[in-house]
Amino acid sequence: MLSRTSSKCARVSVTMQLSFRRALATEATTATVVPELPSVTKTQTTRSQKTSKPHISTAIILNRSPILTRTPALFEQAYYAYQARIRRALHNPFPYDFYFKQGTLIETRFNVEERKRERLAFGPGFLEKDDISEEKRAADIAAVEQLAQQEGEGETLMPRSHAADTAGDVKSLDRRGKRNLYLLLQTSENGKDIWRFPQGDVEKGLLLHQAAQKDLLAECGDEMDTWVVGKAPIGVYKPAQSQSADAVQQVPERVVFFYKAHIMAGQVKPQGDHIRDFAWLTKEEIGTRVDQHYWDSVKDILSDY
Repeated sequence: MLSRTSSKCARVSVTMQLSFRRALATEATTATVVPELPSVTKTQTTRSQKTSKPHISTAIILNRSPILTRTPALFEQAYYAYQARIRRALHNPFPYDFYFKQGTLIETRFNVEERKRERLAFGPGFLEKDDISEEKRAADIAAVEQLAQQEGEGETLMPRSHAADTAGDVKSLDRRGKRNLYLLLQTSENGKDIWRFPQGDVEKGLLLHQAAQKDLLAECGDEMDTWVVGKAPIGVYKPAQSQSADAVQQVPERVVFFYKAHIMAGQVKPQGDHIRDFAWLTKEEIGTRVDQHYWDSVKDILSDY
């Protein structure tokens, strides 16, 4: 009996030693896993930095539409002349004897102008010479010109180039009448003079198009009658990101949304000391004043004409 009891005690002691060794092995394994926790925390910190809120601004591309019709190209002129000849060749003769009393000055005026239109459409040798004397022809032309003056016709048209084009005045809204013009501001930012469109930050509680209208008035004054086209932006610009000296604290990303607007009347009156100058420029002229990254973001928004 005594030997059996001693053997049981030996088995219990061996079992206790094995359990103790297993517990020590488990603690050692747990201790080796604990140092990996800081790497997970660092990854979470990096993700939180990437999801920081961007700094949103709005800008206005203020447009002055063309005030003169564009000069047709040579192909367009040839096409219009060809269509005019076709219409004249196919249309029914105008019953002028029904509308004009025979022998009146109005009938003479119509005949003289109709012959001019025929020669313009088909060439100077198209019509035969009238069987009237040169004195009668000169008298009819003089009478027609006098009638046109009495009715206010035949006045000299204004030239298609303005004095602002000759003087090189880029602040005038009358320059480059056949082209679209856009307002560009010269501002001082971070000790550097740059050219950009009117822009500003978005205040809390304002929609983007409302903030764009407010920023336009804040920088260009309220002496203009403008109209913002739509509530959706037409383009976006992300300035180059400046890295902070501290790697943990990053500068928020800046995003500028562009809105299109038209000017109906008035003129720009710059507001604030940071506005140095302004100019009404065409698309090509804007490309020579703004930096390349800014130009790549707005060039497809502007009109080529």
